[in-house]
Amino acid sequence: MAKESLEELAHPEYWDKRYAANDDDAKRYDWLRNFETLKPFLLARLPSPETDPKILHLGSGNSTLPADLSNLGYEDQTAVDFSATVIANMKATSPEIAWMEMDIRNLTFEAESFDVCIDKATLDAMLYGSLWDPEDEVRANVKAYVDEVARVLKPGGVWVYVTWRQPHFVKPLVSRKGVWSVDVEVLGGGEGGFEYFGFLIKKLQKEG
Repeated sequence: MAKESLEELAHPEYWDKRYAANDDDAKRYDWLRNFETLKPFLLARLPSPETDPKILHLGSGNSTLPADLSNLGYEDQTAVDFSATVIANMKATSPEIAWMEMDIRNLTFEAESFDVCIDKATLDAMLYGSLWDPEDEVRANVKAYVDEVARVLKPGGVWVYVTWRQPHFVKPLVSRKGVWSVDVEVLGGGEGGFEYFGFLIKKLQKEG
């Protein structure tokens, strides 16, 4: 996509138009990989559904991921997106999940509200231009978002981020010294295939 088109991804008007279209992508669409390909990575890192973790999906779009996790017994899930159109659509299709229209750069939840935060290519949509020297708008959007995740995640909680962006670009953007640890692994691709990565970002426990 051209730079101008990539900039549009950070604005709800683009997504409202996309989700209002009369096509299959407007109904259900999963960026990067579908649930079955991500399932081993996710289930190895998410708390057991028996512990009833509070899960927040960040920029959920119309992914099947919340519904797929619900089918596995994860009952306490909230999914937010700044597109009013997609939130209305998803409330109708998966009413067992709490769908909320909200900008991930300005979450309205109280601090330390969630055990798990999940981002599947949402942060990717904020990144355009040169990532060697990101533009001011990119830096501001990313900082606001990452700071909000750090605020609403409980100590000991995990932020799972799936991305196609190279780790050497992403790590400086998501790192917060003294707030959490950052680990990453290759989830697929290589040998001519599309490579993507799974970040496991764990918030540190409070001292004392």
